[in-house]
Parts: sequence; structure tokens; C-alpha cells
Amino acid sequence: MSAWKVLLTDGLEENGIAILRASAEVADKKGISADDLLQIVGDYDALIVRGRTKVTPAVFAAAKNLKVVGRAGVGVDNIDLKAAKEAKVTVVNSPLATTVSVAELTMGLMLSVVRDIPRADATMKEGKWLKKEFEGSELYKKTLGVIGFGRIGVAVANRAKAFEMDVLGYDPLIPADEIQKRGGTPATFDELLAKSDIITMHIPLTPDSRGMLNADAFAKMKDGVRIVCAARGGVIDEDALLHALETGKVAAAGLDVFTAEPPGLTALVSHPHVVCTPHVGAQTMEAQGRAAHDIATEVVAALKGETLRWKVA
Repeated sequence: MSAWKVLLTDGLEENGIAILRASAEVADKKGISADDLLQIVGDYDALIVRGRTKVTPAVFAAAKNLKVVGRAGVGVDNIDLKAAKEAKVTVVNSPLATTVSVAELTMGLMLSVVRDIPRADATMKEGKWLKKEFEGSELYKKTLGVIGFGRIGVAVANRAKAFEMDVLGYDPLIPADEIQKRGGTPATFDELLAKSDIITMHIPLTPDSRGMLNADAFAKMKDGVRIVCAARGGVIDEDALLHALETGKVAAAGLDVFTAEPPGLTALVSHPHVVCTPHVGAQTMEAQGRAAHDIATEVVAALKGETLRWKVA
């Protein structure tokens, strides 16, 4: 058995654990508290997390033997990348594993907000037949604005085209000609806001993207626009969104992510024109199996000093 020791703090599918155990000793401490993590992390060469565990500067300071942190998923905003660099710890993720699952949930939220499916179901379960109250709208021929035209944004765009939607793409990091190659019509941020019937967010949370959809942005949108977000909480100013819903500027919103998670029963969550899910974009059996395989093989490669596919820092 190798002398390497790997710590899991948010669980991992068995196929990934099996890969790790072939090369290292694995400790599964799912749900460990932040304080307890600080007490034991110094014993481990690798740490694998999901979104719950916060890998802070204090964790890196305590992790004297740590060589690699793996994120079983895409977003790494719960890992302090500056502290990782200072501690000379490699950070890797599994960016391909959840693409399909998040894209499919996005389409589900989109359909839910144009047809009010959750509320229609809820009234049926109350024994009511409110057919005339549920006149919705079609996706057909509508303009979809995709903010963030990376893997997930492109996957959503491809699925939207099956509904014969027109897709506008905006991404501050991707040139217009590349957006065109990926199947979108390039647009500036303001053009996308003004022309879209539905806007969906697929960007990471960064200092630049925090509150990207704010009061000024909502003011530039069509009346009755619909908003969908299965990216990261914080990219939408939730107070501004709530105001836009209350004034009718935004007809409906579908949200899988929130600035604070869990958000509790806030005015936004309880709004009748908001469809909410509890950050389940990646929560499919298929995606979790892929994420476990991908992060396990990447962490093992990092420990062995091999070439990495998904090095973040």
C-alpha cells in the first residue's frame, strides 16, 4: 500500500473511492466540521471536496503534507486559490462530469417558468382544476440569451435549438468568432439584455461576475423577461431580482443556486413566480459517477506527478 493518504470530506461515489484505494489509503469523513478538519488535515497528502467544505487559508496552513486538493465538480469558489498557490498545493477539478446534468436542469427550469408547471401540479394536488389560470408561453422561436458560453452554456444552447429558439451568446472571456463557431449569435452584454425573452446564466462566481444581473441590468431587459440560473449563487443581485419580479419587469425566474445556501424561506424563494430547486444541477447518478471517476484519476495523477487534464491552480 502506498504511503499516500487521501481525505474525503463531502463523500464520493464508490467507483471513485475504488480508484483512490488502488493507490492510497482513503479516509471518508463526510460531513466533518471546519474545526475538526483543521485538527486532522495535516495527516493527509490529498483532500477531495464538493461544494460544502471550505478550503480556507487556515486549512492550507494546517495541511503541512498536502499536495493536491480535488473538487468533485466544476466550481472552485469554495477553495482559496491564492492560499493554495502560496502553499504550493495543486488544485484540480472535474469540469466535464456535470455538463449534461446542469444543462438538462436548466431546460427543466426554463420549461417550468414558461408553463408554470410546479404551481399547476401543486393546485392539482389540492384537488383544484384551474385550467384557465395556467395560460403559459412557448419556447418556440423565442430568443434565449446565454451568459457564459463555455461547456454548459453551449450544451444549453444546443438543447434550446431543438425548440427552435434563437440563441444569443455573451462571454467576456470568449471572442465573438468563437461564440459563433460554438453555435451562438455573438452579442454584447447590453444587446443580450435588450433582446432576450429568456436569460440563462452559466458563469463562475468571481469578483467581476458578482451581482452581474443587478438593478441596472434588469432595467435594460424586456418587460416580462424570464431569468434562469443554475450557475452560482451571487451572480444575480437577489434584492434586485425580487424587485423586478414585484414590478413585473421579470415575469418569472427559475433558480437552482442562491447567494446564501440554504437560503431559508425568503421572499424570493416564496415568490409565486419563482421556481426553486436546492442546488441540484449536478445531482444525477450519472453526473456523480463521472465526477467521482474524473476527480479520483486526476488526484492520483497529481500525487504521481503525472500530466494533469484539469489543473485549476
